[in-house]
Amino acid sequence: MPVLLREVMDALRPRPGDVVADCTLGYGGHAAEFLRRIEPGGRLIGLDVDAEQLERTRQRLAAIATDQVRFSVHRSNFAGLGKVMAAERLDAFDIIFADLGVSSMQIDDPARGFSYKHEGPLDMRMDLRLRRTAAELLATLPRDELAAALRELADEPDARRIADEVVAMRARRPLRHTSELVDAVLRAKGIPHVRQRGDERPADAEHPAARTFQALRIVVNDELGGLKALLRIAPYCLRLGGRIGIISFHSGEDRMVKRAFADGLRGGVYSAIADTPTRPGSTERRDNPRSAPAKLRWAIAAAGTEVP
Repeated sequence: MPVLLREVMDALRPRPGDVVADCTLGYGGHAAEFLRRIEPGGRLIGLDVDAEQLERTRQRLAAIATDQVRFSVHRSNFAGLGKVMAAERLDAFDIIFADLGVSSMQIDDPARGFSYKHEGPLDMRMDLRLRRTAAELLATLPRDELAAALRELADEPDARRIADEVVAMRARRPLRHTSELVDAVLRAKGIPHVRQRGDERPADAEHPAARTFQALRIVVNDELGGLKALLRIAPYCLRLGGRIGIISFHSGEDRMVKRAFADGLRGGVYSAIADTPTRPGSTERRDNPRSAPAKLRWAIAAAGTEVP
């Protein structure tokens, strides 16, 4: 279920003939709607680092696209948007869109190791070309750096205790599976093991390990580094009056987007930005609980220039 779909379309206003960059293609929920709105004559460029998912989505979009619109896909992090634009021989985009974080397909695949709900290897790589897995990160990251990551990337209140427990566990044996990391978090928080299965928690309560898994995923994939690069290059990839929209899922990402858009407005790169983020309504949060923390911010390009 694409998050904030109506709100994204209202903010970015795709029209027939537009050239759109969907920088986080995923399963193509937002992309399918872009395709519908930019025909006839439009063009969609999709980016994703997950090769397996990218091919599935390419096939899905090919099945629904008409001959009135073109689309292509690239296995690329959104930090490489400028290179993709050059490869497509484009001078600019009318719309740039990014839906940050991990996709539902990745979360629900136990072999990827993103979820505290499923037993699997502690991998967490969105791009399998990356060398360092979450297990390797946990085996080497100094205690203070691990605690800082949990605190700064996931607002984890028990960051120090979790880091202490991980260090104590890895001294005995490496943490290789998701259940072992969940065990470490539960012990650090003093939560009985039965809580891992959610027996005593309200249905909508956050799992005790959710923030730890989020922080590790962000570090493994250098998500903030990629976002910083996208925010730097995006204004130079937009046509005059072009629009950018970014959905973030945690406070660190949202602060980066907010600051970059505000700086761009003051510097004359953007002519307008969202005053406040758009959040999912109660109906969407009920129907798609994973949408709950989402925040959408947008900006409009004031001028174009060459990619730096």
